[in-house]
Amino acid sequence: MYPPVHIFGKIYSMKQVVIVPTYNEKENITRLIREIFKHAPDVYILVVDDSSPDGTAQAVRDLQQSYPKVSLLVRERKEGLGKAYIHAFQEVAEDPSVSKIIMMDADFSHDPKTLPILLEASKRADVVVGSRYVVGGGTVGWELWRRILSYGGNLYCRLITRMPVADCTTGFNVIDIYTLKKVNFSNFDLSGYAFIMELKYALWKAGASFFEVPIIFTNRTGGESKISNHIVYEGILAPWKMILRK
Repeated sequence: MYPPVHIFGKIYSMKQVVIVPTYNEKENITRLIREIFKHAPDVYILVVDDSSPDGTAQAVRDLQQSYPKVSLLVRERKEGLGKAYIHAFQEVAEDPSVSKIIMMDADFSHDPKTLPILLEASKRADVVVGSRYVVGGGTVGWELWRRILSYGGNLYCRLITRMPVADCTTGFNVIDIYTLKKVNFSNFDLSGYAFIMELKYALWKAGASFFEVPIIFTNRTGGESKISNHIVYEGILAPWKMILRK
């Protein structure tokens, strides 16, 4: 069961929905929403906020006065990236006019300018991955240890799961809603980057086709990093949990 929610604004006649999970992203969310509409004016946006104490939700409510295609789902408490995304998927899937969902971080590590490229590529595959680890992709502003951790973690995930995806942990993805509906989320128990791995693995097992588009991932421009020892440890265990789960 999920905690009670309050939805400010409704989702009507959406075709392509950008889902942005937030926790203490007041510094970024207003500018991000404006940039998304600047480069992809036809999309809708659903912000999923885990009751941020910094006023992120109120910043979104203020924007709704000028941007009617922005919706806000406020969750009762912080439960991690995975549960926030699953809840959002379930909400969006109730609208039969939705054709695609776009996963995107709130911290500008995913450049809104890339949205039109990913959306165009989504015409040729069920899942489009904004990838740092194909030709033309990369990272900016990361320390050496984080580059090694990310590259090594993705290689480790691919070797164990055999997924045909170079970037298993990127959170910048476009997913066909009908393919997403094939995934059973009832036994998902991972969060953070491990959840993103688990989602891609489940989509692959459901028969999804993948296409990777190179992106330049830029270190967050405001707020604090969400990386923790727990997230790293969970990422180590995640591929084994995924392949051993019945």
